[in-house]
Amino acid sequence: MTEYPGQQPPSEPPVPPTRGGATRPPSGPEGGGTDGPEGYEAWLARSRMVLTPIAAPSILGLFGFASSTFMVASNLAEWWGDKFLSPLVLAPLVIFFGGLAQLAAGMWAYRARDGVATAMHGTWGAFWLAWGMTQLMVANGLLPLNTSVSQAFGFWWIVLAVTTLFGALASIGKNLGLFLTLALLTAGSALLAAGILGSLHGLVLLAGWVLIASSAAAWYTAGAMMLEQAYGGRVVLPLGRWSLRGNLPGHRETRPIEYPGGMPGAKAGQ
Repeated sequence: MTEYPGQQPPSEPPVPPTRGGATRPPSGPEGGGTDGPEGYEAWLARSRMVLTPIAAPSILGLFGFASSTFMVASNLAEWWGDKFLSPLVLAPLVIFFGGLAQLAAGMWAYRARDGVATAMHGTWGAFWLAWGMTQLMVANGLLPLNTSVSQAFGFWWIVLAVTTLFGALASIGKNLGLFLTLALLTAGSALLAAGILGSLHGLVLLAGWVLIASSAAAWYTAGAMMLEQAYGGRVVLPLGRWSLRGNLPGHRETRPIEYPGGMPGAKAGQ
């Protein structure tokens, strides 16, 4: 070691930090200089991995979608109410549960790196917000009473049908429960678009029934996902996965990565 009388030895230049505050990893234990074995081991000792697990966002998203879709579709199928006053009563539920809650689920799905859930919950959450706002604008005289049966509104459903069709195709790789939900939703949206644009009352009624079936599939899928997560990843209601074992009740499909002691930020659940 070289001595420097009267002064401190020159220090090695610091390693510039990378994005996120982490330092640049040395080349490896075989390197020389600052990238020698000591530097490499020191870098390994400083490295940390922070886990931020989140619950499946589609549980909330599908429940919000199912509830709003069922209420609106049952009105379209003429199970109850009328075409003018009933949508105004539904608007608050649709705005907050089908709109805001589902849109938030879409943003959480983005963090969970689920592209299908991000696109579908984001699309339908935004749509139900727009639908609710439209009904409120009708109630305040800002739009005519026949807005919901106008041709302009019919084109809304064409856009939704096309977008949801791609979501249905992508969901085939996930499970049949989600695929059935989106496939029925695509069909119902297309039928409703045709019924509104062609002024065909029969198609509007049929669209209402198909959308009710889509909401039922969404309820089942959301319930199955919630039960599976509540029971530690064990299948309670089958989701229609492609593997046979993944649909057997009691089979543990997922195993959470967590410390036995339940350290904060690493344990799944609340």
